[in-house]
Amino acid sequence: MEIRQLKYFLRVAETLNFSQAARELFITQSTLSQQILHLEQELSQQLFVRNSHEVILTEAGEMLLPMARDSVYMVDNCVQRIQELGQLLTGELNIGVTFSFSGIMAETMIDFMHKHPKVKLSVCFSSMEDLMERLQRHELDLVLAFKPSEGNPRIESQVLFNNRLAAVVNSQHPLAQQKGITLEDLQRHPLVLPAKGLQARNAFDRMTAHSGLQYNIKAEINNVGLLFKFVRQTKYVTVLSESTVIDETGLVAIPVIGSGSTVADGAEGFKNEMEGCIHTLKNGYQKASAREFIHLLHQSTAIWKTMGE
Repeated sequence: MEIRQLKYFLRVAETLNFSQAARELFITQSTLSQQILHLEQELSQQLFVRNSHEVILTEAGEMLLPMARDSVYMVDNCVQRIQELGQLLTGELNIGVTFSFSGIMAETMIDFMHKHPKVKLSVCFSSMEDLMERLQRHELDLVLAFKPSEGNPRIESQVLFNNRLAAVVNSQHPLAQQKGITLEDLQRHPLVLPAKGLQARNAFDRMTAHSGLQYNIKAEINNVGLLFKFVRQTKYVTVLSESTVIDETGLVAIPVIGSGSTVADGAEGFKNEMEGCIHTLKNGYQKASAREFIHLLHQSTAIWKTMGE
């Protein structure tokens, strides 16, 4: 069994299309089919069911898939470790970022690219669930996202900062001067919320799940940039983490606080805390470039602003 064959197998398993996989691997389809056949013969197991309409992984193929990913990952990181002995940061750093972290990424990216021009940065914005799956498939080196409500034994989460959920309005909105807003008060305003599945929306839904409160939700949008534009130009209110609006001109974040007569201090037992984290694989090799990026992230002024310092 050769690593090359495992890489070929992975590409076919991910595309479920021999023609597409061959194009992406820059080889002929006949060469790809021959190498997959050799792998199947060595394993004495059929890995794919092929017909004129589709390609499907067999049970043996499904079993091989995670082991093949781990094997290719270990070989690639072996090369990376040897290269790093020269103390030169090279290669590619793959970072997953949820939309709430977009405001704190720019400074660190610019600083990192200036200091380490030989490293190619690849940044992917997506939902936390998608990014965590890609991290476990070794497609990402680290993920920046809020801490999920349920832990994962394969993932280590390092707290970067603590944050709160906030109502976000434009600077001319009647709410803009308030120091805090209750869940009850939010009922009085038309809302444009992040789409279900995004972390700020998940946090808002958990916070209001048993409140019995009814909200006037006018729209749901899965793009933070569009949310910002909408709120800047209207009197609508959105709900995001405070960190999302760092350095965003014309927008004000008003923390969601306790209810009723305890508006000033927050209701007893009321919790509005979101832990911004760096997520990596437990017991996995961490590239020197990843360690350097994390170090610069800790030093960034955006993080200090997030922590209110």
